[in-house]
Amino acid sequence: MIRYGDEAWAELKFTKFAYKIEKRDNQWVDVYLTVETAEATPLPLDIIDFKIMVICTHEGHPIQLVTLDEDCDCEYQLTEWEKDQINAFIRSAEINEAIKTKASLVE
Repeated sequence: MIRYGDEAWAELKFTKFAYKIEKRDNQWVDVYLTVETAEATPLPLDIIDFKIMVICTHEGHPIQLVTLDEDCDCEYQLTEWEKDQINAFIRSAEINEAIKTKASLVE
């Protein structure tokens, strides 16, 4: 992760994702990820309650990744490799199907 304005950064290796899917509207589905990281790549110490919001289409395509701390925009951004790990999880058959199912529900 890279803190905005910093030159130093470290890449996180995600070992586990827990997720919650919410249909936002007729265009977007939000997937909230809670992550576990490898012991060698811990979260920065100043993060209290880290989550990642993945904004997806109703077809399950990830469009934007937003880092959150205590449910607010976070001062950290994800590296390309971290984004790749998250996108692979979102595009997995299980999660992609769960997003499509949630999107098809009439609320």
